[in-house]
Amino acid sequence: MAGFQQSEEQATRNGIQALEMAFTGVQNCRMDVESMKFNLASGLKGSDGKAFQDLLKLWDDQAEVISKNVQEMVNTLNETLTQQGLTQGANNESINTAYSESQSIFDALKG
Repeated sequence: MAGFQQSEEQATRNGIQALEMAFTGVQNCRMDVESMKFNLASGLKGSDGKAFQDLLKLWDDQAEVISKNVQEMVNTLNETLTQQGLTQGANNESINTAYSESQSIFDALKG
């Protein structure tokens, strides 16, 4: 039985690690898109520029939902480990800090 619990723990930890990597990937993509939006803003005028800005805003809003859902899944898996009497599966503080920092960057770029 101990081996089974150990394999479940490792699977949960692997899931947490994969989700944290996905979260980081989404945040990196968001920063890239925000940078591109900022760089292209001066060159895109008129209705096509507005449509492009609207598209990027929509994409970022959807990426925000994905980020929040991924973070909630990480939290849920960490709670699962805790409920099983195991040590914390991942450093929630570091992912929350990264999330806050990315939000600060987006807020600053949005102006």
